[in-house]
Amino acid sequence: MDQDVGRIIKTHACVAEGADYLARIEPRFHDAIQLTGPPPLRLRKDGFPALLDAIVSQQVSVAAADAIWGRLKDAGLTGPRKIKWASDDDLRACGLSRQKIRYARALAEAGIAFPKLRLRQTEDVIATLVEVPGIGSWTAEIYAMFSLGRADVFAPGDLALQEAARVLFELPERPTEKSLRQMSVAWAPWRGVAARLLWAYYRVAKEREGIR
Repeated sequence: MDQDVGRIIKTHACVAEGADYLARIEPRFHDAIQLTGPPPLRLRKDGFPALLDAIVSQQVSVAAADAIWGRLKDAGLTGPRKIKWASDDDLRACGLSRQKIRYARALAEAGIAFPKLRLRQTEDVIATLVEVPGIGSWTAEIYAMFSLGRADVFAPGDLALQEAARVLFELPERPTEKSLRQMSVAWAPWRGVAARLLWAYYRVAKEREGIR
């Protein structure tokens, strides 16, 4: 255990440990793993670019997000100072909507001390991030999960997770964010691995990417 912040996922072995635990406590996760294989690690660097990338990914397809992010990288517009200095036309040319341009600028102006987030409890990380316009619970949870490696973070507002849970657990309808959050409590302390597994299951069951 990492002191104060809980278990941190760092390697494929960490994910495998979580997947083994989930398969033991929930037979349907065991069945899902037989179908999908081991869940992926999916760690990313933390910092401003990771959070900007999460904003880019909001409410667009994986392919569209990849294309927009590629254009931002090619234009050198992935850092806070460059976002501040860029014109709206520059950002729009990369594929950002007017709303996402506003969100990107708000993030650049927020002055978040990203290295310090590594030392803060997950609840504090999420509370800090959601203060920035355009960053809701989903974006903050994705950042905590993939950029900070927090093992017990879930993102119940994610539609792919909701749909994967509906199919895997044979629910009569897609669970709401509230009901899926409650459902995920049983998967602690490996809710981040449960999310990875459900996204992998969604990809197989629906033949679609659930998340980048």
